Amino acid sequence: MKVVLRHCFILVAITFFACGGNNSSTKNHNEPIVEKTEEINVEPEAPIEIRSVDFNQLAPIFSQQNDTTYVINFWATWCVPCVKELPHFEALNAEYSKQPVKVILVSLDMPDEIDTRLKPFMQAKAIKSEVILLNDPDMNIWIPKVNEDWSGAIPATYIYKKNLNTFIEGSVTHAELLSSFLPIFNS
Repeated sequence: MKVVLRHCFILVAITFFACGGNNSSTKNHNEPIVEKTEEINVEPEAPIEIRSVDFNQLAPIFSQQNDTTYVINFWATWCVPCVKELPHFEALNAEYSKQPVKVILVSLDMPDEIDTRLKPFMQAKAIKSEVILLNDPDMNIWIPKVNEDWSGAIPATYIYKKNLNTFIEGSVTHAELLSSFLPIFNS
């Protein structure tokens, strides 16, 4: 019962803070982005793998000290601005696929919807970037660890290489993503 209440609170809190001020659409956030799994006619090339982790398991991706530029985007399938900007991250991932760049999409969807919502969404949208589901109800603990100024609204993006970093709260255009990414990548 305690876990169910915690997940309900998390969903309400994320919905309250998520997509704050960035969505002028009238689309209901509870409507699935992908209507039904059986309507998707795309066969995946390989089984879709999504790790479900808590923040302690995710934390090491924020402190790698190598020559890779990390682009970490927090999003959810029910967040309209998040879905709208995903093609920009996929384009960046494709364009820099032979470079030391790692695009990681951290989903804040409900853990029990991996197979029914998240995987069908990834398949329908042909998502090639790594997707990790963050299953950690202690958002008041982990949000400031990502960025102390982050309100918790999504989408949000953290870009870094070694000691250089930038944080973007809110949706981005492709040009805005590149203007934040390139100075760090080229350093």
